[in-house]
Amino acid sequence: MRPATKGSPRERYEQLRAMNLALDMTRGKPCAEQLDLSNPMLSIVDYIAEDGSDCRNYGALEGLPEARRLFGEYLGVPAANTFVLGNSSLNLMHDLVLQMLVTQVPGETRIWDPHHTLRNRPVMLCPVIGYDRHHTIDERYGIEMLPIPMTPDGPDMDAVEAVLQGPKRWHVFGMWCTPKYSNPSGVTYSRDVCRRLAEMKTWPGFRIFWDLAYNGHDLEEPGDELPDMLELCRNAPHEPDEPSHVNRVFVIGSTSKITFASAGLNIFASSQDNLAWFRRSLFAQTIGPDRLNQLRHVKFLRNADGIRAHMRRHAAIIKPKLDTACEILERELGGCDVAWWYKPRGGYFLPIRFKQGCAKKIVASAKEIGVKLTPAGSTHPYGIDPKDEWGRFAYTYPPTEEVALGAEATAVCALMHA
Repeated sequence: MRPATKGSPRERYEQLRAMNLALDMTRGKPCAEQLDLSNPMLSIVDYIAEDGSDCRNYGALEGLPEARRLFGEYLGVPAANTFVLGNSSLNLMHDLVLQMLVTQVPGETRIWDPHHTLRNRPVMLCPVIGYDRHHTIDERYGIEMLPIPMTPDGPDMDAVEAVLQGPKRWHVFGMWCTPKYSNPSGVTYSRDVCRRLAEMKTWPGFRIFWDLAYNGHDLEEPGDELPDMLELCRNAPHEPDEPSHVNRVFVIGSTSKITFASAGLNIFASSQDNLAWFRRSLFAQTIGPDRLNQLRHVKFLRNADGIRAHMRRHAAIIKPKLDTACEILERELGGCDVAWWYKPRGGYFLPIRFKQGCAKKIVASAKEIGVKLTPAGSTHPYGIDPKDEWGRFAYTYPPTEEVALGAEATAVCALMHA
């Protein structure tokens, strides 16, 4: 696309202001065309499950057997290790964190101090750049967040292992991971990083939150692949006097960006001990999930090949938007030593690293001309990016023309503050 403006960065900025723009690039939401792909699901009125049970009634606390098979295969884990629950994986992660604070997970010998004294304050490891809503959960419950640098292969495992061998090791009760097309870096963890996460030494109550939010969201063929983390943990070597690592990982997924964001399913896979522990919480809070919605998803998606075909249709809609954003950034900023970006092979975000000390100014300037970007600092715990350099460009929701304008405006603001 040709530039919408011309002249110096300041002149182009004023031209953009005169356009009275109202563009929102803050959140990674599916666009209407993506949501339309799942509209046929709304016409499915069947309510009898494969076992003959009536899905209009109570039951199946762990999810329909056919849904557990389908989404277990989607996440690459056995159906027996899979629960299919309600809408939103964020809700599931929140509940898992909260239950870890107030009950003893398998292998744990204590309950965390609800007042979080310095002597017994829980700590989470947070790869950065990372997902702001992970950080929000931690901040809500007073959990200390320790940033872990990201590398092109995933979190810096030397840094992770150093923390787990240091003075805080008994306080670290978990670690956030978005291992495939990580939000927002787009990085997929290497097999070696996955292996080291499974095998590293820590105490039995430690849990990895394996957030597979973008598991099927490939934009290139073939897509990136991950090993089965449950299997890696189950087979991880350990000393004879140490417990097995089988309970180490919580695998989390959802259909929020597969079917309907407001009416999807979340998926929880883990060891049998962890499932039994979480089932006690489910039994206390619900009579059962929305089985009608689960049955609709099974009837609509059918099998893992059906999910893959459906996701290729998603990719056909959003990949041109990503291509457009990257082409415009290259046109405007390529070789300028002003900003750097990485074109991900999947997921929902385009990460942009600006010159140090510029991210807040760029985001504020863009807002003044009607282009909302994700707030600077959102990629880091407590909203504090110590180098003030990272931005996140969400390209999926707006139409391509608006993506182009948003990318041009972002580039103009970056040039203006260089």
